[in-house]
Amino acid sequence: MVARRTARDLRSENRFKVLHALFELGPSTRQELARHTELSPATVATLVTEFLSEGVLRISDVERNTGGRPQERLTIDPERGRIVGVDVAETYVDATLYDLALGVLGHGEVALDEEENDPAYVIDGIVRAVEAAVGAGDLDRERIIGVGVSMPGHVHPDAGASVFAPNWDWHDVPVEKMLEEILPVPVYVDNPLKAVVLSEMWFGVGSVVDSMAVVNLGTGVGAGIAIDGSLIRGTTNNAGEWGHTLLQLDGRQCRCGRRGCVEAYIGAPGLRTTLAEIAPEHPTLRQSRQRDFVVAVADGLAAEDPALSALALRTSRYLAAALGDLVNLLNVPHVALTGWASEALAEWLVPAVREELPRHVMPGSLSALTVEPSQVSGNAVALGMAAFTLQQFLDRLGLAGPAGTRPRQDPEQFN
Repeated sequence: MVARRTARDLRSENRFKVLHALFELGPSTRQELARHTELSPATVATLVTEFLSEGVLRISDVERNTGGRPQERLTIDPERGRIVGVDVAETYVDATLYDLALGVLGHGEVALDEEENDPAYVIDGIVRAVEAAVGAGDLDRERIIGVGVSMPGHVHPDAGASVFAPNWDWHDVPVEKMLEEILPVPVYVDNPLKAVVLSEMWFGVGSVVDSMAVVNLGTGVGAGIAIDGSLIRGTTNNAGEWGHTLLQLDGRQCRCGRRGCVEAYIGAPGLRTTLAEIAPEHPTLRQSRQRDFVVAVADGLAAEDPALSALALRTSRYLAAALGDLVNLLNVPHVALTGWASEALAEWLVPAVREELPRHVMPGSLSALTVEPSQVSGNAVALGMAAFTLQQFLDRLGLAGPAGTRPRQDPEQFN
């Protein structure tokens, strides 16, 4: 049964529309916001008053037109607070400090040992990255209104827990509680697939399309999904685990326990396995760390190394076949590629994927399909987590919109 939308739900959606419009348009008058959001001028005026009363918006300029009433130009007040967005992966922690308008102020990064998976070790890495980002921003820490942390695997935001991280063999780790005991600020925990698609919706191709898949390529792979302007979470926040769909029956062993998963072929360890099949003695295989290996592959591709060119071609075929299944299922018009491995290899993968896609995508979906690297600047995961954390801050003020709406589950079911 579909829950009935209440007046409160509608008001929250309208607040989000106004806030999102300000991110898209920049400083705007109430009239411009009304036109962009298609809300009534009276509704926009009421919502703007609420935002102004809490200091979320400020008047940036007053335009005095001859013969008319002065018009106030409004903007998000960047000085209202500071947010830290954190991208946690198996090989690194990347933290970015933002103002309230999500402008970048500082950055910190900590490398993680790929073989170390103790929760205390990872939590320490997160804290050190946050401290580096805040230090780079030269900030009074009392101004931090929240820290948003993306954790790989299945995350339950309501419980603040990493429910299942197969690459670390984590089960029900209370990440939010552990961090809040160290960082004296509110912490919000979510999944990177949700963060990247929110970044794309707010700051990328979401300005021209409202349905998309954002494919994240790194150690693991997955897809953030938005349909008709709504972020898709699934019943338990586990939607988007495209990396654990089947590419080859009884194929390579995947770290999730299955065989033949997409991730086993196009995740960074999968690339290493493919190169070992092509050229078992290739010197690039001597790179023990994943990111160093992928950088070496990119360097070899630039130098036209034949074995690495064969690796890129085979990987592009795997990726195109897996994307074909995703597009045929969802009929999205846009696929954006993001993530550190994608950033390193997109120059070679994307053209080959586009050439291969017609063999895998149904004609009715192919005609409207665009596949390209994400145009979101900076770390899309950290930016998405900052946007979720901004939504949580607005929620505490009573001004929340639906951007960070979480699955309505009882956290006890995961204990």
